Amino acid sequence: MPKFISNNNTPHAAPTIISLSLVLFVVGLLAFVLINADKVSNKMKESIVFTIMLKNNADSIDYERVLNQREEFKNYLENTPFFKKVTFKHKDSAFSELKEELGEDFSSVLESNPLLDSYDAYVNAEFVSSNGLEEIEEFIHNYKGSSLVQDIFYQKNLVAKLNENVNKVSLFLLSFCVIFFLISFTLINNTIRLAIYSKRLLIRTMRLVGATNFFIQKPYLLSSIYQGFFSSTLAIFMLIASLETLRKQIPGLIQTENDYVELGFMFGLLLIFGIIISWISTFFAVRRYLSLNENELYN
Repeated sequence: MPKFISNNNTPHAAPTIISLSLVLFVVGLLAFVLINADKVSNKMKESIVFTIMLKNNADSIDYERVLNQREEFKNYLENTPFFKKVTFKHKDSAFSELKEELGEDFSSVLESNPLLDSYDAYVNAEFVSSNGLEEIEEFIHNYKGSSLVQDIFYQKNLVAKLNENVNKVSLFLLSFCVIFFLISFTLINNTIRLAIYSKRLLIRTMRLVGATNFFIQKPYLLSSIYQGFFSSTLAIFMLIASLETLRKQIPGLIQTENDYVELGFMFGLLLIFGIIISWISTFFAVRRYLSLNENELYN
């Protein structure tokens, strides 16, 4: 009997698998967008730079002591969780960059370089907030009574605007993800219910000859697992092909090994999701027709 049911399910397997795979493909694509949106947000946040201007004491008699103090200060900055990277910028390099940006040479007007040596400290994304940046500023000023620090500059307005926009985009993506998840669940459920609907008379016949609920449900549930597995696998291959095309068109889309780990984890969840949703929808669809009377089967 199970073999007979399985053979009767065959004509409906292909449309169900194609429908499921298309829905799962869009779900996976949306998940990838969410993952990359978070990375893009973190990249933008990590472009925030603290420019720490150093006091002009490099021309003092004890120059070696000044260098040691600066090196110690740099280690102080690097050994905190606040900064991702700290680089030193000599005042002559800063002056050359300023001339290139403005397109003018001030050497003939200025008697000496007015700029100071500085450190550019790139902030870790988790600390890019109003409170976090104020904490960092206080942390720098507290270094030995600011014996080396002349002043600190960072783009406060940019940080506030960035956080505001990131929150708006995150809220929109999260809302869209929840709505689409509900829509995809409904589509998958309806697709499977339509496939089971065509078998309602067979289910009723088996019920009348004394077959148990488990005996009737078993082949359909096994079939749902296979369909969920093949649908998820097809969706994963479609995603890999799409992401590979995107990677060629947009180099650097997948940058590190950690990205591949995340993609593998996402594919695994997609596989599990496809199987579970297919099984649950089939279980309730078959159970529904098991409980209907003869008149309800034709409505």
